[in-house]
Amino acid sequence: MPKRALVTEPTTPEISALKHCGLVAIVGAPNAGKSTLVNALVGQKVAIVSPKAQTTRAKLMGVAIEGDTQILLVDTPGIFEPKRRFDRAMVAAAWGGAEGSDIIALVVDAKGGIGGKVTTIVESLVGRTEPIWLILNKVDLADKTKLLIHAEKLNALLPFAETFFISAGTGDGLAHFKTQLAKAMPEGPWHYPEDQVSDSTERALASEVTREQLYLQLHAELPYASTIETEQYIERQDGSLEIHQQILVERPTQRAIVLGKGGVRIKEIGARSRIELASITGKPVHLYLHVKVKPGWDEDREVYRDMGLDWVD
Repeated sequence: MPKRALVTEPTTPEISALKHCGLVAIVGAPNAGKSTLVNALVGQKVAIVSPKAQTTRAKLMGVAIEGDTQILLVDTPGIFEPKRRFDRAMVAAAWGGAEGSDIIALVVDAKGGIGGKVTTIVESLVGRTEPIWLILNKVDLADKTKLLIHAEKLNALLPFAETFFISAGTGDGLAHFKTQLAKAMPEGPWHYPEDQVSDSTERALASEVTREQLYLQLHAELPYASTIETEQYIERQDGSLEIHQQILVERPTQRAIVLGKGGVRIKEIGARSRIELASITGKPVHLYLHVKVKPGWDEDREVYRDMGLDWVD
């Protein structure tokens, strides 16, 4: 099956009585599997994924298609107790992504059980007017005898309109879930061309792909103190892409970690990012990485704007 495009030129959607289109906000605690779920529903990668919590920093829309229905999936940052401005901006993006949605889908890590973070989010959803669905994810890894108990406890806190048991990683229950989402979407024109999979630009995704490699390859807390800026994104005459990126860190010691001994680590980050970007874009990629020490980058309004985050007080 050929890949749909990441982003295409805007077009005027055709109005047809047979079309349906709606917005689904995917919310939940960090590391619940929200981005994995969005990727699985879209059918290809539009959001980065790592085992680390808070991988998603800004809301991103994935575009899934089921029959005559276009499902707009808003992948939001994990909701957690914010401790700094950057945290508050991510949480604000998560709740902002739920505004105006036709369905709010609360994704819960069934393997992790029902803890304080989950119950706090459920309590925050009480009183909202949108239909709220409960998605118990990672059922392939969870204790099967506790799944119904988890569902009953959460439905006691908030009577969900629907409850689903799925594994975004293996695909268990995913087809049924997608079909039910499509049935719940209102009638109306599609908002995006049929071959578009995301509202993100290729330039923005390039930054995310490199950040994903930081998360996957550096197992300390460094990734949370770093970000990626794509300075140049050039389409060469031969059809290949030339991409220049800066990895921003807060301290010289962090720069040394990213570089690695003799530059080995930065070369590996670049090599894996290059392969991933070539796979996504279908084009040869020339990727140039530079590590820059920028103390307080997470207090820079321009960095927030580039990430798609609102500045919060």
